[in-house]
Amino acid sequence: MTPPATVAHDRLTDRLTERMTALISEIRAVVDRGLPPELTAYLVGERLAPHLLADQDGPDALLTPAQCEGDPQRYRQHVLHAEEDGSFSVVALVWLPGQQTPIHDHVSWCVAGVHRGQESETRYRLVSDGRTARLVETEHVAGPAGTVAAFAPPGDIHLVRNACSSTAISIHVYGADVSRLGTSIRRVYRLPADQEQ
Repeated sequence: MTPPATVAHDRLTDRLTERMTALISEIRAVVDRGLPPELTAYLVGERLAPHLLADQDGPDALLTPAQCEGDPQRYRQHVLHAEEDGSFSVVALVWLPGQQTPIHDHVSWCVAGVHRGQESETRYRLVSDGRTARLVETEHVAGPAGTVAAFAPPGDIHLVRNACSSTAISIHVYGADVSRLGTSIRRVYRLPADQEQ
């Protein structure tokens, strides 16, 4: 697997837009409550949703122009913020047409919101009989701008792609320090995949 191209984050908040700084404060208020992962992800998703359809280029933009730059080789990860205590990170993923992740799961709870364009997601369930394992496709989701998905391990196996002809940008919030880990991916799956009956 080729890891996503990365841009090191800068802890200087002047590199963030005012809207992103406000969103980070809202996320911090949720995470600091110490709730179970599924509930934290749900509540963070509620905070993220109103920001996704913000003006993309004006003074109320969520991202700077540099944070919207892609990579022609693979999807690009811009780490926007990592909380000092490692409790959460905010990342912008930029997907050029045809780019996708491998089938994977995550190191922590996560929330993904589509800011621009559309993403396609295929979700999977791991099935094992004790000797062999396989993946079963459970759902295909088309995520236009404004769509939010929140989940926590172990129900978080999926593949995400940009199947459209224009750039897609999504905002991801993870319950881990992605600036330290380098990625939110815990495991890449290379197993047979079946469609659910």
